[in-house]
Amino acid sequence: MIPVCRLDDLPAGESVRIDTAPPIAVFNADGELYAIDDTCTHQDASLSEGWLEGCLIECPLHAASFDLRTGLPTCLPARRAVRTHRVSVDDGMVHVHVASEVFAEVAAEEEGTAA
Repeated sequence: MIPVCRLDDLPAGESVRIDTAPPIAVFNADGELYAIDDTCTHQDASLSEGWLEGCLIECPLHAASFDLRTGLPTCLPARRAVRTHRVSVDDGMVHVHVASEVFAEVAAEEEGTAA
């Protein structure tokens, strides 16, 4: 569990980037908190610097869009999902629970590259 910031410091429509490996972005989408890996799967761009509309984040480089709830791309040029993470708030502090590596195995199976 990674402490991110105070809930009051993340207003609706805003995001914060956590410098983990890989980086994670936390979004406040109209009062709902979501966390995804911060790097676009199409090209190396920070999604936390993109445009948030509802539960969709648009990459600032080539306009690929991802659903914050699932991590799935909603349009080209992105074809692969970003990893999602569980978010909790405890005593006013936002925390991210980093997803396990199971995601990598699922992504490999979806792409047909699993061994």
